[in-house]
Amino acid sequence: MNICILMGKIVSEIEFKFIIKSKHKSIAYFDMELVNKSIIRIKAYDYMADYVYRKYKANQVITVEGKIRGDGMVEIYKKQKNFTNFFSTSNI
Repeated sequence: MNICILMGKIVSEIEFKFIIKSKHKSIAYFDMELVNKSIIRIKAYDYMADYVYRKYKANQVITVEGKIRGDGMVEIYKKQKNFTNFFSTSNI
């Protein structure tokens, strides 16, 4: 199984869209910068897309759990507790 847990800072605005003629009803996208300065495109579907759009903001440090897709994006499928108190975020 393909599982990844990433922590980083949101470096773009959250984009939210409704999807027509798909098994999913909505999608949210954003870019996240990791400690090594690489930028990862993150997406979430349906109830996770709604949660991301309501709760996450630009420049917020977050931890997400998801899976790496074939196109290089990470699809969030589970909310993570706020672990930022346990990690040094000075590099992010």
